[in-house]
Amino acid sequence: MLDALGLDTEAESIYRRMLAEPQSGVAALARSLGLTEERVRHGLDRLSELALVQPSAREGIGFRAVGPETAMEVLLARQQAELAAQQLRVEASRAAAAQLIAECSALRPTATDAASEQLSGPEAIRERLAELAGSVRQEVATFAPGGAHSEEDLRASRTPNAALLERGVQMRTVYLDSVRNHRPTLDHVTWLNLHGGQVRTVPELPIRMIIFDRQQAVLPIDTEDARAGAVVLRGAGTVAALYALFQGVWDNAIPVGDLPKCDADEMPPQELAVLKMLAQGHTDEAIAKRLGVSPRTARRFAANLMERLDARSRFEAGVHAVQDGWLPATR
Repeated sequence: MLDALGLDTEAESIYRRMLAEPQSGVAALARSLGLTEERVRHGLDRLSELALVQPSAREGIGFRAVGPETAMEVLLARQQAELAAQQLRVEASRAAAAQLIAECSALRPTATDAASEQLSGPEAIRERLAELAGSVRQEVATFAPGGAHSEEDLRASRTPNAALLERGVQMRTVYLDSVRNHRPTLDHVTWLNLHGGQVRTVPELPIRMIIFDRQQAVLPIDTEDARAGAVVLRGAGTVAALYALFQGVWDNAIPVGDLPKCDADEMPPQELAVLKMLAQGHTDEAIAKRLGVSPRTARRFAANLMERLDARSRFEAGVHAVQDGWLPATR
């Protein structure tokens, strides 16, 4: 009956009998259930793993079953933690899919074909982006990771961005939350927002990406060096998947002008992002890159969170966070 909550039939029967016969020890339970003492001890081990039995001071017994109300809360909390961990893995897979598309595109022949073309070097990338921007009609959707941008790059982008907005092209851009602490980048983002562009921020982004009219997507070939080369993807299924990734991130991003919100425990979005990445097993260096902060800052975030959660591993931190209400069980 409780197998959906992780309790097998034999362990459940032992638990039920313990509730009915709280004075029974291993031998009595074995006789009552028609099991060997070894099987009963195995079931008790399983119940102990699930925290459904606790040590007892009662002489000759050594253990007791927790009440059914508490037991169901424990089992449901465990299942919610497992679901949350699975959701974190799904989110990580979704982000990794975009990165995999870009990296695998580097293995294709350099000659253009109907589904893709490769660009080598920053000059080729800038020229192709200018061509795509010149022909776009409806929308440009962008992920802009990497933290703060140089003032030179920001100035260079003003003219083409203004031209797109004057033509009525919808511009939606997602930056990292960390740009809110860099005045030149924040000024540029605010300028975009004031001129009709829609700008939001998130604690971390999966990859650098620009999508034109939901028909062509430009991604870096080398995710460590976006200037080294890029790939232009035109496959309908691929671009649709990348656009779905963009939309999912956009829906949860914070508009510029609004302050990032905290959860019920007043945890900033950056800390929540770190918590998710800890549960996914990311290194401090990977967390720093995704957030656009220094490795030292990422290590400080991770150490503080694991200490507050009394967790010995990154996955355990994620499980404890769900049990303590820091993360939702599902999204």
